[in-house]
Amino acid sequence: MGYAVLHLDKASGNDAAMSAHIERTTDPKNADKTRTHLNRELIIPPDGVTSRTEAIQHRIDTAGITRKISHNQVRAIRVMLSGSPEDMQHIEAAGKLDEWCNDNIGWLKQTFGKENLVSAVLHMDEKTPHIHATVVPIVTCERRKAKSARQEDGRKKYKRKNPNAARLCVDDVMNRSKLKYYQDSYAEAMNKYGLNRGIDGSEARHVTTQQYYRDLYARNKDLKESIGYLEEQKEEVSGKIWDLYDRKDEAREKFLDMDRHVRDKKEELATVEAKLQKAKQEYEPYRAQEDMNLLLGIFPKLSEHLRIAQLCKGIGLTIETIKKLFNGEAVPVTGKLRSPEHDREFSVQDARLQLFRERDNPDKFRLSLNGQNIIEWFKLKYQELKQPARLHIKPPETGKSKGIKR
Repeated sequence: MGYAVLHLDKASGNDAAMSAHIERTTDPKNADKTRTHLNRELIIPPDGVTSRTEAIQHRIDTAGITRKISHNQVRAIRVMLSGSPEDMQHIEAAGKLDEWCNDNIGWLKQTFGKENLVSAVLHMDEKTPHIHATVVPIVTCERRKAKSARQEDGRKKYKRKNPNAARLCVDDVMNRSKLKYYQDSYAEAMNKYGLNRGIDGSEARHVTTQQYYRDLYARNKDLKESIGYLEEQKEEVSGKIWDLYDRKDEAREKFLDMDRHVRDKKEELATVEAKLQKAKQEYEPYRAQEDMNLLLGIFPKLSEHLRIAQLCKGIGLTIETIKKLFNGEAVPVTGKLRSPEHDREFSVQDARLQLFRERDNPDKFRLSLNGQNIIEWFKLKYQELKQPARLHIKPPETGKSKGIKR
């Protein structure tokens, strides 16, 4: 069984560039023009509305919003819905693509509201069938800040605005708990097509994600160390790459292809190395950084795990030792530890390394050596090394007063 693919991203401005990509007024490099005629509009626009950009503005204009909308407010959410490549091909071959589209539209309307779903387009001219949907984040519930700041007893009360009036508020639609709910409910809706939920966003997800990629890269240690973290972050793609639409499609196809390679246990190691090396060579440095930023945007806790892993690697720990630290083990160490800050190695004897969560911020980790922050330990060792030697002055002879001989 494959995976259900659901990506949500905030649109900036009027999102005209994305409209051009979806409506094919520009030609993406990875699209097959001979199949573009198979693309379909799944949402009928209101009378007089001729484009996705107009549909977004029409919803805002007719929603009854009384509050002033600032120029930097998010006016639309981009939603991409698909599945693993092989599974989407099976759905199409079995004649269930129309049913799959209808279930996706039904889930979008039920989740975000029928009126807020202003556009949905099925793309058939790329490698994997997928839907680009557009949701305008209009809500009618009370603002979260207002709810937490209700007037205390004893103060003068003033007439308040209707808390249930229509508002444009992307934060209420895309908060962390709702994003997790979307992934859960979408996977449940797609289960009938053999599409499962991906890595869950619980606290245990980091162990699961590491295990997921460890199975893939354990066959080649050097390959895992050089590009493993980059491939992990590709699972957490967020929003930056949406501005480069052609490249975004290419990156998405590579990511979906990687799912297939992971589940193919019989694929030769040489083939895996060749494909990953080719992908690495094709990516320009700024593209790799964009992928990393996108992944960190979806899984913010991964940034802290990556920081600690890089710190451990920098001081000279092996991959196996780093695994033990993340599993909560205290690791004995004897030998030399390297300080990247001071570019120097320091000797250590019968010590213990361990990871702790910071008390004031449980999302942050601290690498400790015998209970002391490793960074502070390096600083103390460096200060001891730099202490100047004391001058040894010969005491003056009895009855004579002589200065220091120069």
